[in-house]
Amino acid sequence: MSATDRTDGPVVVWFRDDLRVADNPALRAAADSGRPVLCLYVWDEESEGLRAPGGAARWWLHHSLGALGEELDRLGATLTLRRGPAEREIAAVLRETGASAIFWNRRYGAAERRIDEAVKTAARADGREATSFAGSLLFEPWTIRTGAGTPFSVYTPFWRACLAAPPPRRPLATPTGVTPADPIDGESLDGLGLLPTRPDWAAGLRETWEPGERSARRRLAAFLADDVGRYREDRDTPGIDATSRLSPHLRWGELSPHQVWHTTAAARDRANADGASTFLSELGWREFAYHTLFEQPELSTVNIHREYDSFPWPRLHPTALRAWQQGRTGIPLVDAGMRELWRTGTMHNRVRMVVASFLIKNLLIDWRRGEQWFWDTLVDADPASNPFNWQWVAGSGADAAPYFRVFNPELQRTKFDPHGDYVRRWVPEWDTSDYPEPIVDLAETRRAALAAYEQVKKAR
Repeated sequence: MSATDRTDGPVVVWFRDDLRVADNPALRAAADSGRPVLCLYVWDEESEGLRAPGGAARWWLHHSLGALGEELDRLGATLTLRRGPAEREIAAVLRETGASAIFWNRRYGAAERRIDEAVKTAARADGREATSFAGSLLFEPWTIRTGAGTPFSVYTPFWRACLAAPPPRRPLATPTGVTPADPIDGESLDGLGLLPTRPDWAAGLRETWEPGERSARRRLAAFLADDVGRYREDRDTPGIDATSRLSPHLRWGELSPHQVWHTTAAARDRANADGASTFLSELGWREFAYHTLFEQPELSTVNIHREYDSFPWPRLHPTALRAWQQGRTGIPLVDAGMRELWRTGTMHNRVRMVVASFLIKNLLIDWRRGEQWFWDTLVDADPASNPFNWQWVAGSGADAAPYFRVFNPELQRTKFDPHGDYVRRWVPEWDTSDYPEPIVDLAETRRAALAAYEQVKKAR
């Protein structure tokens, strides 16, 4: 088939971190084209530079793909699954289908952008349309800049610039129907091997979560109806259900930030204005993380502030790291958070900061060890937010917490869990003889951390 004959071929919609049918610009453009549509997901563990999702995230992905397949079935389309390097698999699908075009929503990591550019170049060289869309961020990274034209490094002026920019577009409606392309061979969902089997450790995830677009919409509606009014006051209290719990739905694109933004804005009134504004600022923090990833592609491995390369990390003590991972440090709030993480694949945000500070500044363990553990155990492990937040706590990142800020987990517990509701839920043996003594002295280790950070200051 020549390039001039391709105009009537089907459109391939390449899904990635946008596993939804509503407000999906790539899918909507394909449906509006009037051409047959082939919906495709490629499970790629092989392309150079890609970071494969961890175990908990793979569990979520499996169920999210299943839910997406059901939504596409309702539109008359079918989700085709392939596995292998994306460039190879996309080229094969375009050949097999005689596709006239391929559409996708943009990603912002360096490896992802390289793959997308290679796919675009190859498709266009072969006479096919290749178009990417903005579907995952409220503001594209290159559109928010300082007066000097440089990226922002501090959150408050960044978010102020976002709010001064033209408002985010309104969400796109779900296509009323899709003309399906002729089917091609693909993998089964089970064949991708995303679920744990021996052992099956995901019982807590199944009890806690329902992945999928419909569940995401219900969760957003329930939060706006019941909790957003007190979000500003209650979001730091881990013992009550006061947060949106939307992060995994946003991470996998079951819900778009545009949907969250406009649904929240529509629900805002005098009674919940402060809570809604605070909630929307959390979307801003997510945006800031992704804009930082765009500028700092090695965010998960390299300090943004390179003077922290000289931080004198002591020799790793595996016993201390394991105690932290297993929630057996003898520090109640830390242990509660780590056990919640292992059981449910998530952790309250206030407690995330506490456990990260404890690992870095009390155990003096490199932040990258903690980031990797979260990457494997969080269902919302995000390529931008996860390393961005770890660098923030470590002091090496954008708008970082000052080096001398060391969260005291005991003071944090008495302030934010004064009755012990959260700790007792996850550490039932707390205040009994079965609970271990602390593995470190908080005051001594704080002094050691500050001394180590002073060495970094002197090296500047």
